[in-house]
Amino acid sequence: MSAQALAKLEAKRASKENRERRLREQKEEAKRQADAGESEMRSPICVIMGHVDTGKTKLLDKIRCTDVQGGEAGGITQQIGATFFPMEKVIEKTNRLTSNLGKELDSKLPGLLIIDTPGHESFSNLRQRGSSLCDIAILVIDIMHGLEPQTIESLNMLRDKKTPFIVALNKVDRLYDWTPNADFPIQETLKLQPKGTQEEYETRLSAALLALNEQGLNAEVYYKQKDFKKTVAVVPTSAHSGEGVCDMQMLIVQLTQKMMAAKLTLIREIQCTVLEVKVIEGLGTTIDVILVNGTLHEGDTIVVCGLNGPIVTTVRALLTPQPLKELRVKGQYVHHKEIKAAMGIKISAQHLDSCIAGSPLMVHTEEDDLEDLKDEIMSDYAEMMSRISKTGRGVSVQASTLGSMEALLSFLKDSEIPVSSIAIGPIHKKDVIRASIMLEHQKEYATILAFDVPVEKEAEKLAEQLGVRIFSADIIYHLFDQFTAYMTELREKQREEVSDDAVFPCVLKILPNCIFNKRDPIVLGVQVVAGILKMQTPICVPQKDCISLGRIASIEKDHKVVDTARKGQEVAIKIQQTATGQEYMYDRHFDHSNELMSLLTRRSIDLLKENFKDALKKEDWQLVIKLKPIFGIQ
Repeated sequence: MSAQALAKLEAKRASKENRERRLREQKEEAKRQADAGESEMRSPICVIMGHVDTGKTKLLDKIRCTDVQGGEAGGITQQIGATFFPMEKVIEKTNRLTSNLGKELDSKLPGLLIIDTPGHESFSNLRQRGSSLCDIAILVIDIMHGLEPQTIESLNMLRDKKTPFIVALNKVDRLYDWTPNADFPIQETLKLQPKGTQEEYETRLSAALLALNEQGLNAEVYYKQKDFKKTVAVVPTSAHSGEGVCDMQMLIVQLTQKMMAAKLTLIREIQCTVLEVKVIEGLGTTIDVILVNGTLHEGDTIVVCGLNGPIVTTVRALLTPQPLKELRVKGQYVHHKEIKAAMGIKISAQHLDSCIAGSPLMVHTEEDDLEDLKDEIMSDYAEMMSRISKTGRGVSVQASTLGSMEALLSFLKDSEIPVSSIAIGPIHKKDVIRASIMLEHQKEYATILAFDVPVEKEAEKLAEQLGVRIFSADIIYHLFDQFTAYMTELREKQREEVSDDAVFPCVLKILPNCIFNKRDPIVLGVQVVAGILKMQTPICVPQKDCISLGRIASIEKDHKVVDTARKGQEVAIKIQQTATGQEYMYDRHFDHSNELMSLLTRRSIDLLKENFKDALKKEDWQLVIKLKPIFGIQ
């Protein structure tokens, strides 16, 4: 290695060690300041998680008096959103509750930054990203439905990361005969409910607490709690009438300020994550980021991960939505010269087109080696690209944002569907031409999965001409359903086309007392010793030089026609001999002492592997291996 290369390596190593030392020292100083009560605190980051349609976004809408949820496709959150709540607004919202308690909400926090995540299972990668950023979480549970699949997934995610959380037991307004009292504290509104409603509330609350206990959590409704460190606080809420929402806000402020003082002390070192990449009219390509710690300035040199390598650019504008407005909703942005954490920020800069959502953002200073930052920022890139088929064969994927792209790629990877190419933005003719290459290799992969992107008319016409299928949807799981249905239909067609040649393995024992016809068509009673007996299976007698008796024309069990018979079943079969072959007779050419077997070939085994892999059990494949030497198959 040359002296120049060694010098570069040494500079990178020194830069990394320097960054780690700075961060360590700043955290130690933050702890000292927190212990002395002298710290400048940043806003805690709170993530809202839970199953689809539990009312997560609606809860936020109730707090900020907006209707983000109503403007989403199908009322479902497709991307991560971030909303900043100034502390004066939080105090205003909790005023009724604090008056009842006889004390004001005392807070050193500048506000709360709440991240809203998608609830559908397809977005587990986005939820994973959101949960890794947060200081505390709100897990939303529908009081009428209890724990659901994504609720449990979110629970496990929070436990794995040791993230403190509270439970919002939402939709109390769905309880029978509930009388809404807009924005009331939960205990106050409960006292005003009819006796029957109160009883139903207690029953459903107990059921929810029991379900949480069964997940290994010690949970209790918050106003009965004594030790918040050992018990998960449950806050009953209504996203429609706002009841219990003030309780939830007050609890978040108190818990974070009391239990996380050192963690929430503002430090200089930048900790920032890219959430989404978007093209905004008048701004060009922008990135939505969450600034977890430190201070960003207009004019900073930033380093982010890109599809084609690290991107080094200069911040042209730091933008935030108006207070209580969503980061992902278009509107009038506020320009800043500098922004302190924690905050959801839209950054305008050049060359951000290929930036990868979910990657960290780093700021280059004189203390850091730029090459070291580039290497660090690209360390996760390989994992993203590992989802693209190395053979160049697979479906094409197109999405509006890279966050959505990640969700699609995760689904396809789990489904073992290879991806040959990915793209962001509208579908053009060039995208259709690229996808059409698969027509020559694997026709089923000549498809484009398009999430939340427009399809140009010329591209649509070309796709129809070439035979490329475009699946388009603005709700991600609708897209999955379309493609899954298409693949199922395609597999069924392929199976039908090769069903005569794809021979399932089976071994049959002739029942000597059940010989119904000795000549063509031969009708016998048999027991399936191993494997699967199916219609049209070619049958042979291996002990008699593998003479071919013909194909199974019918199978009857208990005098009823069936399509298949499995190991252990006794059935009557009709074997139809081929017109051109020699006619074989029972007792003359074979008898009950001979086993009957399905006549396997190399081609029939290959067709089973390609089209019926899921239809055979492990023991069936073991039978295939056992029969191969009998038929001289390599």
